[in-house]
Amino acid sequence: MPRTDTQAGLILWLAWRDFVHERVMSACFVLALSAVLLPLLVLFGLKFGIIGNLLVPLKEDARYRQILPAGSGSFDPSWFSAMAARSDVAFIVPRTRAIAATMRLRVPDSETGRIISVELIPSAAGDPVLDGLSEPSGHGRVVLSLDAAEKLDVTAGSSIEGILSRTWSGEQKTVLIPLEVTGVAAPAAFARDGMFVSHDLLVAVEDFRDGRAVRAFGWDGVAVDDSVRSFPGFRLYARTIEDVAGLRRGLMAQGIDVRTRLADIELVQSLDRNLSIVFWIIAIIAAVGYGLSFGSSVWANIDRKRREFSVLRLTGFRSRGIVWFPILQAMLTGLLGWLVASIVFFAVQAGLNALFIENIGGGQPVCRLLPLHFLIALAITLIAASAAATLGGVRLAQLEPSLALREG
Repeated sequence: MPRTDTQAGLILWLAWRDFVHERVMSACFVLALSAVLLPLLVLFGLKFGIIGNLLVPLKEDARYRQILPAGSGSFDPSWFSAMAARSDVAFIVPRTRAIAATMRLRVPDSETGRIISVELIPSAAGDPVLDGLSEPSGHGRVVLSLDAAEKLDVTAGSSIEGILSRTWSGEQKTVLIPLEVTGVAAPAAFARDGMFVSHDLLVAVEDFRDGRAVRAFGWDGVAVDDSVRSFPGFRLYARTIEDVAGLRRGLMAQGIDVRTRLADIELVQSLDRNLSIVFWIIAIIAAVGYGLSFGSSVWANIDRKRREFSVLRLTGFRSRGIVWFPILQAMLTGLLGWLVASIVFFAVQAGLNALFIENIGGGQPVCRLLPLHFLIALAITLIAASAAATLGGVRLAQLEPSLALREG
């Protein structure tokens, strides 16, 4: 009788030798498996590629996470503190009245003497649209939109001047504010002439226009108590696109009407869910169909070789050891079938991308898979093939050792 610790090695060796000996049948099993697996890889590759082209911009573009107030309100510091503490809020800053949040800009000693008017956008550390840029700070460090920077012909590190004018108590006054451009925002950050400024500068501009005193600049006016100040609006960004719906519901429940791009987000998410359902339905049907076919083939193959397997039982191999014979062959079939399907997939992927990358993908691949996806496909293939082969293992366990003597 073979030793128990050597039976596993012998079964593995015999399974391999039988697989090679029956190479025509083995090749048919491998090709049949790859024929089932390849369409699934292509289908999932198309789903992942096309949906990825839609989802990635949604996740990376901060504009889809922005929540805009539809009108004016009254938001005090405690409200902003409560919102900033929420786990689904990535960024929030107060916003002053739109009519007060403007400034004229010029470049000192410029030959052209060009002056442009820009919108003031409140900003702070962690501003999603200024990723990688130094955030505006204090009363003099600002970030320009691309349009404004091009019109003034300035870059990061340039010095510019802000011009503010007001008429208060019958007196007209104009002041100049020295500003340093710390960066130029990407085109998607703000599509018009704009300037990202700190909260302090934004408040100082509104106070100047309203005739309030601004001690930081030495501007005279009416003294006010800033501790009770409220703001009519805000700049708010959700942490992820999945948080937009919850934030919107929360704000609406507070009586705050807001505008979001939730419809665009839900459309792509719905498309992703529906394609996932279709994919898994097809995958399950294909897996069950192949599993039954493969399992019945293994059963028939064992029935054909029942005398040989009975000899193994007669020579001392235990049932739990012989059961691994068809399972090991099934795993080898799964491995080779996955390998063939993966190789052919790369050829199909290249053809599909070359054909549709411009029309559908917008320059991005319409069919692609990550290395992790191939590993998951391999694991599922091995598990499914092994599960199908257990049918043959059950048949092996039922064979009697005396069968070899009776049919000898």
